Amino acid sequence: MHCHLDLYPEPFQVAEECRKRGTYVLSVTTTPKAWEGTCRLSQGNDRIRTALGLHPQIAHQRSNELELFDALLPNVKYVGEIGLDGGSGFKEHWDIQLKVFRHILRSVNQSGGRIMTIHSRASAAAVLDELKGIDGIPILHWFTGTKSQLKRAVDLGCWFSVGPAMLNTKRGGELISLMPKNRVLTETDGPFAKYSRNTLMPWECEIAVKQLAKCWGLSIEKAHATIYSNMKEILQKK
Repeated sequence: MHCHLDLYPEPFQVAEECRKRGTYVLSVTTTPKAWEGTCRLSQGNDRIRTALGLHPQIAHQRSNELELFDALLPNVKYVGEIGLDGGSGFKEHWDIQLKVFRHILRSVNQSGGRIMTIHSRASAAAVLDELKGIDGIPILHWFTGTKSQLKRAVDLGCWFSVGPAMLNTKRGGELISLMPKNRVLTETDGPFAKYSRNTLMPWECEIAVKQLAKCWGLSIEKAHATIYSNMKEILQKK
């Protein structure tokens, strides 16, 4: 439910391999200008869906694309990657990040809501503040907030996408044990995220399923069935 398909070195080859493997992919974008080109990666494969995004780490460089975001929004069912980033090197652009995020959420709300995949690194509290009263389904990608922030996110109706890189940490395991099983989805965040020092490919979300099975005390088959059921449920909501 979160992969930067267009940013792999050979994106069309990766997309073709996804088709051969039958992999479901939510292909996120970092700028509105990238959306049309990224959509071409999904041609001939209805298991790849493309999300319209404006990444918080480049919000200060691409805020002028908000008009394009609004123009494209009626044509899309998924929005992402969006959100806020309070990490080192990005907090200095907090004001423009917040302006962009608020604009996007307002547009989504006025358009009847969307499935949204949301970045919240070092900014979970602020992201949750902005999500209050917004129509749509927020999926918090690679959530690293506190346990109290996680509870607040659950109470707000948030979903969570988790991947091998996150689940390979003690902190990630602690958080996943507190997430409702029926609101967990898998991701890779490739090509940025790595596992065993290797770039994660879209189909390697299966690694996360195995990790979840261990964390949940389930067989791999039951963990897979849970994730698949969750995916079907969320897709039926919008």
